[in-house]
Amino acid sequence: MTNIANDMMFYYCAATDAAASDTDVDGAAVDMAGYDGAIFVTSIEDSVATGVATLTIKQCDTSGGSYAALSGAVATATSATNDDLNTKLLVVDVYRPLERYLKANIKAATANIAFGATYAILYKGRIAPVTQLAAEVAQLTSVASPAEA
Repeated sequence: MTNIANDMMFYYCAATDAAASDTDVDGAAVDMAGYDGAIFVTSIEDSVATGVATLTIKQCDTSGGSYAALSGAVATATSATNDDLNTKLLVVDVYRPLERYLKANIKAATANIAFGATYAILYKGRIAPVTQLAAEVAQLTSVASPAEA
C-alpha cells in the first residue's frame, strides 16, 4: 500500500487575486484523463462584510473550448463581518465529470474578497503511483512510519 499522495495529481490552477468586489477569474484547464475526480480548493485571504466569495467548477470537452458551470459544483460563503472569512477555504469535489476538462472559477461580489491561490487535486487515477508534472510540483515528499529526526 502506498501513501495517498502517491495516488493523486496536484495542479496549480490560479494565482492569488487581490481584494475586489467584482472578481471573476477562470483558472487553467485541468485534464481529467485517467482520473475519476478532482477536489478544487481556494482560500479566502481577506473579507469585508457583505462580500460573497464563490468557487464554481466548469467543464468542457476540449481544453480551449467554451466551459459551462456544473450543476451543484459551487461553494459559496458570505462575510457577515469584516475578516470573518479570512483563512477559510472554499472546496468543491467533482466526481466523474461528464467531460474531460475542468476549470475553477473564483468570483467576488457585493464587497471586497481577496482570494489565495486555487489548486486542483485529482484522485482515483487509473495508474499508480502517479508521476507529478514537473511544471506543477517542485517536490512531493511522502513518508511512511517515519522515525523522529
